[in-house]
Amino acid sequence: MLKQQLQIKLSQKLSPQQIQLMKLIQLSTLDLEQRIQSEIGENPALEKGKEMDENEMQESDPYDDYQNDQKIDTDDIDIDAYLSDDEIPNYRIQSNNQSADDENTEIPFSGGISFHEYLESQLQNLILTVKERPIAEFLIGSIDNSGYLRRSEEDIIDDLAFTQNIIVEKQELKRILKKIQSMDPPGVGARTLQECLSIQLSRKEKDRPEVELTRKIIDTAFDEFSRKHYQKLQDRFHLTEDQLRGVFDEIAKLNPKPGGALSDSNQNTHIVPDFILTIENGTLKVTLNRRNAPELRISKNYKEMLSGYAEATNKNKSQQEAVLFIKQKLDAAKWFIDAIEQRHQTLYLTINAIVDYQSAYFLTGDEQKLKPMILKDIADKIDMDISTISRVANSKYIDTPYGVKLLKSLFSEGMKNDEGEDVSTIEIKHILDKLISNENKKKPLADQALSAMLKEKGYKVARRTVAKYREQMDIPVARLRKSI
Repeated sequence: MLKQQLQIKLSQKLSPQQIQLMKLIQLSTLDLEQRIQSEIGENPALEKGKEMDENEMQESDPYDDYQNDQKIDTDDIDIDAYLSDDEIPNYRIQSNNQSADDENTEIPFSGGISFHEYLESQLQNLILTVKERPIAEFLIGSIDNSGYLRRSEEDIIDDLAFTQNIIVEKQELKRILKKIQSMDPPGVGARTLQECLSIQLSRKEKDRPEVELTRKIIDTAFDEFSRKHYQKLQDRFHLTEDQLRGVFDEIAKLNPKPGGALSDSNQNTHIVPDFILTIENGTLKVTLNRRNAPELRISKNYKEMLSGYAEATNKNKSQQEAVLFIKQKLDAAKWFIDAIEQRHQTLYLTINAIVDYQSAYFLTGDEQKLKPMILKDIADKIDMDISTISRVANSKYIDTPYGVKLLKSLFSEGMKNDEGEDVSTIEIKHILDKLISNENKKKPLADQALSAMLKEKGYKVARRTVAKYREQMDIPVARLRKSI
């Protein structure tokens, strides 16, 4: 049975411009620069530089004035060639007129090699057959950045069979892995932490009794060692406290992540702050990083081209497509410039609200003066959505007289002390870190004891909350903090 009915539906949808703005807001300064360069490369109607007014245009280069006086003859334009102009490959617009005798004045620089490239460079020092070499290369590719081979032997054998068409037995695989484990850095290719430490100890001097004792403990009593059961180790190996301390000193010299040093050295840890905070005569002043506010303009040539086509009469299909193409590029350029401007306004409002809210901290640099602050506090202050504040704070840094700070780290929940004052959880974590740093390492404080000590200082924090804060600060439990 057919049936007709009316239905009213209310829905909200983000426009492409709003989506673009949200994506731009969450970008850092370096990411924004790359995004702008990418947009300029994709949109020929967008240019870097300050937009000129009519007076500046009159004082510009005479050659530009000559170009402005020329009327575009649309009949002489090859529309098809114009539309495909941005698709010309790079090799057609580059030239190389240098001869072999020309001096190269460029200064080369070293980019370094990755951890896996360093391992592959050592393969030539190993005695491998033609069949063993691709297996060794596959094993090296399976090693993670920490230097461990965390995949099972069965998975590696299956992958070699399916992807490389290489059939290998488990014993042969172990023999090749043994050769890889002889490479530098010591401990690379290990499958567990126990194996990693054992490999490093096996490459130390054999005539030192403390090294042999340490390796014996690692190979036969690793569980007791990892759980720090000192008394069990002393009873099992008939050790004095000084001998056991010597064993732990030897283990402390080993590297639990043999690939970490090479992997971390190739990572770019340079931070470009998005905001710069200064204190002038006791007043806080915050500005956007100049690299965060590039000047963009719409191409004057594209504007003239569009006006030239608009004046033409009897447009054919190719000219109509050209007009549509130019208009789309001009609209996209205008939208992008407007989005960048809105981004700057949003960032400026947000950072000023944060600095004003935490003025006591920024004036002194004392973390104990950090007020409890959540995203909603700032959102209500500047009448914006919480998600917008989250995007601003998530990946932005501010340069202060006390160092570069991540905006996200300034946000924290709060609780009341015995005096009824609101205190930030950052302050509580700072006190908790001091208590743990000053504890007796032979008898480290349990979470219940830490909770009692915080209560004595006026902070009512439950044991579970102490455990949560401790885990957030990457501090192990009391048993694992114990030392001899």
